[in-house]
Amino acid sequence: MDAVRISAPLTEAEARALRAGQRVLLSGTVYTARDAAHRRLLELLERGGEPPFPLEGAAIYYCGPAPAPPGRAIGAAGPTTSYRMDAFAPALIARGLRVMIGKGPRSAPVLEAMRAHGAVYLAATGGAGALLASCVESCELVAWPDLGAEAVRRLTLRDMPLTVAADAAGGDLYVSGPAAWREGAAKAKIKGDFHGNER
Repeated sequence: MDAVRISAPLTEAEARALRAGQRVLLSGTVYTARDAAHRRLLELLERGGEPPFPLEGAAIYYCGPAPAPPGRAIGAAGPTTSYRMDAFAPALIARGLRVMIGKGPRSAPVLEAMRAHGAVYLAATGGAGALLASCVESCELVAWPDLGAEAVRRLTLRDMPLTVAADAAGGDLYVSGPAAWREGAAKAKIKGDFHGNER
């Protein structure tokens, strides 16, 4: 299956068109934020403050990039485990957050918020920080420099390879993937063992 090219920020319709299991190439504007930045962002919003970047249609990459080596926009930029942001994500999705990028499964409240508001969760390959960084054309500090690597940064991406892990229609690759594997394993057992020998 060919990868689908998408560009952030995304509209609700664009996010709702994506399906779990699809491969995508993401370009456009993406913001980095991990749990410390999420906590500050929610506190700011709850006080009635303005966010440091527009949330409507936004894409957030759960990433704390390494310092940029000479000639590069950014250092290694691998994904952070996403459940660390699960306490904050539903409120941000309700305010327009459209795309989340990370690794690992999401909680039920996050998935419910995605269905209600039309958001999508994209999985980045863990351990491939250098490859993912090669897709970053520019990096600019946006907010909270005291957080160091966890500060909010604006990235401009070109064709970052990602997989739709959970969609706005209820699809969840972390559920359907293992289920498909178990079904395939069960069929293989019926036909013969895993070495191709008939039982």
